[in-house]
Amino acid sequence: MKYLSIAICSLAFAVHCGAAEKPNILFIAVDDLRPELGCYGSPIAVSPNFDALAKEGLLFNRAYCQQAICRPSRASLMTGARPETTGLFHNYVSLRELQPNIVTLPQQLIAHGYDAAYCGKIFHLGDNDEGVSWNRESVKWLQGIKKPKSGFALPENQKIQTEDRTEMIAKYGDAAKRGLASGPAYESADVPDHAYVDGYETLRAIETMKQMVKEGDKPFFMALGFKKPHLNWVAPKKYWDMYDRDKIPMASETEAPLNGAAMGLHASFELRTRSGIPKTGDLDPELARTLKHAYLACVSYVDAQFGKMVAALEEAGVRDNTIIVVWGDHGWHLGDMGVWGKATNYEIATRVPMMIWSPTMKSHGAKTDALVELVDIYPTLCELAGVPIPDHVEGHSFVPLMDDPDQPWKKAAFSQYPNPALREWAANPLSPAMRETWFGPLIQEVETRIQQQQGDRWDRELFEQHLMGYTMRTDRYRLVLWRDHREPNVDPVFVELFDHQTDPLETKNVAGDFPDLVESLSQQLNLGWEAAL
Repeated sequence: MKYLSIAICSLAFAVHCGAAEKPNILFIAVDDLRPELGCYGSPIAVSPNFDALAKEGLLFNRAYCQQAICRPSRASLMTGARPETTGLFHNYVSLRELQPNIVTLPQQLIAHGYDAAYCGKIFHLGDNDEGVSWNRESVKWLQGIKKPKSGFALPENQKIQTEDRTEMIAKYGDAAKRGLASGPAYESADVPDHAYVDGYETLRAIETMKQMVKEGDKPFFMALGFKKPHLNWVAPKKYWDMYDRDKIPMASETEAPLNGAAMGLHASFELRTRSGIPKTGDLDPELARTLKHAYLACVSYVDAQFGKMVAALEEAGVRDNTIIVVWGDHGWHLGDMGVWGKATNYEIATRVPMMIWSPTMKSHGAKTDALVELVDIYPTLCELAGVPIPDHVEGHSFVPLMDDPDQPWKKAAFSQYPNPALREWAANPLSPAMRETWFGPLIQEVETRIQQQQGDRWDRELFEQHLMGYTMRTDRYRLVLWRDHREPNVDPVFVELFDHQTDPLETKNVAGDFPDLVESLSQQLNLGWEAAL
């Protein structure tokens, strides 16, 4: 019995040590962040903490989301399944409504010995998956610090937002509740970081992480999701002050692609819902400059919060055994191609920042041009954590790139987006009420352009309800096939091809000049992601 007791104790110790030796994971999500960081070559962005991680870890120059809108992108990443599998193509349907049994990344980690908690925005709002993807609650209260009650810190902006909502709901009813009245697009207030939600959520995440470290019986998966630089662009004044307004470079290409798809771009719907933004026409150059300044201030604000989180890991003594992964859910047009917002199939909306550090990686401070996708994060973290990768996962672990960033890799990355020109800004189909709002003239304008381009192929039901743009990014090209989602084998109604060797800003659709190349690339796209491995 004595030896049996010793054996049991030894086994228990071994199991405990095994758990302790598993790496922790700090999982950082950033909303609407395009690769506008110093480490990505931005000439203006002040992002020292993200840049520091890039110098220690691996930065992905060519990482792509699966759909350039919040809910589908995050659902795809968190489940390891692509939009065609999840069935989630817009923001107004929940993940569990469509996929009640799919195993998410934190779910899988929990099943294999992890504690998982989150603060901020990880899944899209409404998809938090409480009690399933998370097995412990985050710290609810911070002593001496009040939770922000409004997106704005300044009373005058809070008043504008309230008045806008009252007016819009009185005028348009339920349609206004989906974001028609959001207050001003930006704010600069001389307030502490925690006066806005990202600063507050960072403090919560730090306290939650400290609790998990103190308990020490399990490795942790700590997810922290920043809402900025999503609209509204609110940040403490000190981050605005980091920039010389007159030196901020503006978009160099502000026209739609020559010969491009008329349905490829939207009318900046999301931005135009904000107070003080013109409902039609181009933005005044001074306003455009202010908006980009606001976006950059939010980038620096988020960078500072990330720095606080990493410093807390170091203070807790767990930095050396904590994988850190940073990702943005999609890109963002800042006047590029003449639009403001995400929600397109082009490079500026589908390309995202992504970087990783792990205790076991061999390559440090490197950059890779390998084509990778957000859906690849799930299997990568499973492999690094020694956790089985579920059969449903449609991504490909990029762990080998962390040792050899220059090795041959995927042949292509895949994204998709339903007709952005005739969808609401959350990618859902146009509601009848939207045509009755001040969006009506904008919708009519883009609809007319599509009708003129498509001629006899115009069909309202197809273009509003069923048209999907499928895009594939190879080493050199971006192909976009606009086709009926119900009949994927039918010829596309329009094709776009961009040559990144000669036209990295995608200013000209050259599909008509290279029919054989279009045919070859179309066949490759039709074979799908598995054939690209």
